[in-house]
Amino acid sequence: MLVPPYQRLLQLAFPSEADAARYLHPTTLAAYRTFEQAAPADLAYRFERVRLGVALALMKLLSDLGDLEESRRVLDVLHRALRAPSVAAIDATITKEANVFERLYTNLYVNEEGEQLLNLFERALDADSQPLMDDVIREALKLAPNLDFSHLDEEDEE
Repeated sequence: MLVPPYQRLLQLAFPSEADAARYLHPTTLAAYRTFEQAAPADLAYRFERVRLGVALALMKLLSDLGDLEESRRVLDVLHRALRAPSVAAIDATITKEANVFERLYTNLYVNEEGEQLLNLFERALDADSQPLMDDVIREALKLAPNLDFSHLDEEDEE
């Protein structure tokens, strides 16, 4: 069975069962399919959930890549925003925690892979259409398998 790109991205970003159980609520896993089937009045909210799911996956990859506290904080804000029942509640959650996003960019040193993930993260947050979001997902799927997480293996050996 062919796994849709959105699902594949989530699987790549959350390979451990513990992380998947913590961050990937069934509504997050189904966000893209729900968006595609949404009534016109519900499209904006459903698209926001897809955007947050993609951003969550990218932030998880960045967090794992560099073991960065700032990216883990952003990951937690995105996770809380995914539980919001409306676009206004999502915006309120993100706005309330805007300082966390600002710190991500001011206190962060990343390598080239990290910069690519941050660029995709920004593009996910800026995407205002399904084709733009699909481009971000496709590029993330090309990038993710090539990321170097070898430091995680080294930590396990210690």
